[in-house]
Amino acid sequence: MSVAGYVLVTGSSRGIGRAIALRFASEGYAVAITYHGRRDLAEKVAEEARRRGAPDVLVLGLDVASPESVEEARKRVEEKWPYLNVLVNNAGILHVGSTEETSLEQWEQVIRVNLTGVFLVTKTFLPLLKKAPWASIVNLASIAGQTGNIVASTAYAASKAGVIGFTRRLAVELAPLGIRVNAVAPSFVETDMVRDFIDTPEKRRKIEELHPLRMIIQPEDVAETVFFLATPRSRAITGQVIGINAGRLTC
Repeated sequence: MSVAGYVLVTGSSRGIGRAIALRFASEGYAVAITYHGRRDLAEKVAEEARRRGAPDVLVLGLDVASPESVEEARKRVEEKWPYLNVLVNNAGILHVGSTEETSLEQWEQVIRVNLTGVFLVTKTFLPLLKKAPWASIVNLASIAGQTGNIVASTAYAASKAGVIGFTRRLAVELAPLGIRVNAVAPSFVETDMVRDFIDTPEKRRKIEELHPLRMIIQPEDVAETVFFLATPRSRAITGQVIGINAGRLTC
């Protein structure tokens, strides 16, 4: 079976990461599904990826905040694949609360996972990306990194703003190598992570009304944009942050 390319998606055992991995699988890409916690969820995604046409699927335990874990994942990928075409830095944690309510430990955990994790994974897998005939990186930022009119904490907003800055600078750094780097910045996406915000019809309506298109973004909406940015069909796009927010940032 031919391989369209090799893709690693961090945090792909559920939610947005799951949708992204399956989108690539449906186009004939080999995909690495990573998880931190429940391997059974990752295995279910792997099964679905194979059904959708992925010629090869790896299931990897990965703590993006641990240099040792990231290095072990790199070794596993390098043993199986000749290179990596696409890296999607999706893994992250949500934190809600005021600055006064946020402990130093919570602040550091959010920054370590959401921002330092992006740095660690990118730095570690860059040699495999450089080996590929074409390669790109897509980072998951958030509307929280673009506007203060959000529910999430300052720690979360700061981490996602950092991802945006990291993306823009890395795009310039890697442009001479032909490696593109972009980010997507979703608004509310209907995943387990935000379930508490939409668990009643009233809450759902309030969230929908935040968006001019009167909708809540679905994981598949994000996956479609990530697929476009990651593949050669967007070969002239780098250093950009694409909002997937149903018009919310225009308000």
